[in-house]
Amino acid sequence: MREIKLSEVDFKKYEGYLENEREEIDSISRELRGLRVAFINSTSFGGGVAEIFYSLIPLLRSLGIDIHWYVIEGDGKFFNITKKIHNMLQGEEKSINSKEEDYYLLINKNNGENFNEKFDIIVIHDPQPMALPLFLNKKTKKFVWRCHIDTSSPSQRARNFVGKFIKLYERVIFSVEEFARGLKCDNNSLIIYPSIDPFSQKNKFLEEDVVDEIVEKFGVDIQRPFLLQVSRFDPWKDPLGVIDVYRNVKGDFPNIQLVLIGSMATDDPEGWKFYEKTLRYAGMDEDIFVFTNFDGVGSLEVNAFQRKATIVIQKSIREGFGLTVSEALWKKKAVIGGNTGGIKVQIKDGENGFLVSSKVETEERVKELLLNGEEREEFGRNGYAVVRKKFLTTRHALDYLKLFKSLAVS
Repeated sequence: MREIKLSEVDFKKYEGYLENEREEIDSISRELRGLRVAFINSTSFGGGVAEIFYSLIPLLRSLGIDIHWYVIEGDGKFFNITKKIHNMLQGEEKSINSKEEDYYLLINKNNGENFNEKFDIIVIHDPQPMALPLFLNKKTKKFVWRCHIDTSSPSQRARNFVGKFIKLYERVIFSVEEFARGLKCDNNSLIIYPSIDPFSQKNKFLEEDVVDEIVEKFGVDIQRPFLLQVSRFDPWKDPLGVIDVYRNVKGDFPNIQLVLIGSMATDDPEGWKFYEKTLRYAGMDEDIFVFTNFDGVGSLEVNAFQRKATIVIQKSIREGFGLTVSEALWKKKAVIGGNTGGIKVQIKDGENGFLVSSKVETEERVKELLLNGEEREEFGRNGYAVVRKKFLTTRHALDYLKLFKSLAVS
């Protein structure tokens, strides 16, 4: 496994975003000072989990937790298998054969047996490194599995597969209660919402002229409205459906543009294939813009596009959480999101955005918001308040401190 080095932060920087949590954070962190914790996942780039780690881990470290981040090492064959497991957990009726399962275990074994660090608690994220406790149990006594996937309706094969490993964990963390019920592990499960960092490149404040300059550089007409979806190129995110929505809306709003932005993650072998499919589906329409991090659209550029967008869409069919919703709400944007998973936690329909279950609903809501600037502004104000209260890194850090304390005394 490879350790990811992180920059340091000062927790005092975040005090302006604390309400009544500061005393509790100080109290628990004093009790846990020096506790050794590791987070282990499958990639340091390209996904929401990695983005969270870059902020959350330094924040916890600044509170006295000796916390480290490791990424498992695997090849294309391994990540093709784990992508299949991911899709099975989200409901696809696929299966992995005995050879694939053996290979999955082999890669976990290789990573575990070559890992010599000792920790009080190890938090394993998602299915890729889920078997590690089998090979680390002599070095660490307490393991937590953190599932970031929508497991509300997993296939039975996925439930059977995951069930082999869940018993290895003291706690299992989900983003939404129905995900825990889907895997039938309510007894040792808890809910922790993901978070965004208000000081990160993706979420920090940008002056309007900086926003305009960045967006214009990529060819988007800043004088015309545009719809935006930021997500991986993945069928569960339904970018093709977003293109259909845009095309149908364009009949009534011929000036509308569409921007699709996605980052390509190392643990998602299907990403490039679906990106190419999205490009083919977009065709030669000069008002559709499809960007990735390989086009120079990184966190800062995403920040600018979210701030400039007229409406932000997250039309997911299944969604573990969808922090792109919180990112857009933080920037006081009206958001239309799929009525699924963690999006339902972030959007209260009709108050700070709209929840939709079809392309027709999405089209109707887009048209409504394009015609009503006051409604867009109201949704933006309400959304910002929700994110400030529920979905910032400070709250996330406190949730983990509480978890570590409960494990340290058990």
